[in-house]
Amino acid sequence: MNSIIGTIILLVTGLVTYKGFSDEKYKERHLFDVDKILIDRQFDRLISSGFLHANWFHFVFNMGALLAFSLSVEYLMGIPKYLIIYFGSLIGGHLLALYIHRNHGDYKALGASGAVSGIILSSIVLFPTEKIDLVVFELKATAWVLALIFVVISILGAKRQKDNIGHDAHLGGAAIGVLLTVLLQPSILKTNWWIVLLILIPTLAFLVLIVKKPEVMMIESYWGFDKKEKPTKGQIRRDKEMSLNELLDKIRKSGIDSLSSKEKDLLERLKDDL
Repeated sequence: MNSIIGTIILLVTGLVTYKGFSDEKYKERHLFDVDKILIDRQFDRLISSGFLHANWFHFVFNMGALLAFSLSVEYLMGIPKYLIIYFGSLIGGHLLALYIHRNHGDYKALGASGAVSGIILSSIVLFPTEKIDLVVFELKATAWVLALIFVVISILGAKRQKDNIGHDAHLGGAAIGVLLTVLLQPSILKTNWWIVLLILIPTLAFLVLIVKKPEVMMIESYWGFDKKEKPTKGQIRRDKEMSLNELLDKIRKSGIDSLSSKEKDLLERLKDDL
């Protein structure tokens, strides 16, 4: 037995994804684009981008995961609450991605990963001790263990930003999915409060960290722990000048397009500071 609403979402997303493959102008108008959202205020992209995918593998992976976890959420919560969790997670995931990439004007993304993450974590919060078959890895895992692994991977991936996976959207969608599940079904806190805390504590701690210390997202090995002596103003200025010179050398040799989004962001910060 398959989820009714999950199947409908799959069909609609499949049609929109196909439209995006056949019409590049349509895809460009509806994908997640930082500048278009923040400057042109095209906020509809926070939702429309969730119905587009990069390729059919991306689509099948997302929709397969959605169907695997949809039935339990639909059965226990009902269709209206399911839709609130799905679209709330989609928007929440994209808002976190928008915050993290707010200075990366060239950042673009597409996919339903944030919404799917919200449904997956909602299902796990509802049934934390269920056994889940991980067909790809040919093994079974308890739901709460999978949730913890998911959160850790999403945090590490969002910080490193070294692949094309939207870990920030995953993390934001998962957190909103859990919060909405608790708000819509508060009775689960009587028995499953521990899994809610297990998911939300590390997630919220990471979000507070990157808000208070944004440099965490720019320095690969830095997690906000200042073990060394505080540098003098002169040392800080010399370090900034050295970093700026390295970036300018790279631009002279390979052009400004050779800079990554992080490097462009750093260049703007250094130009303002010096």
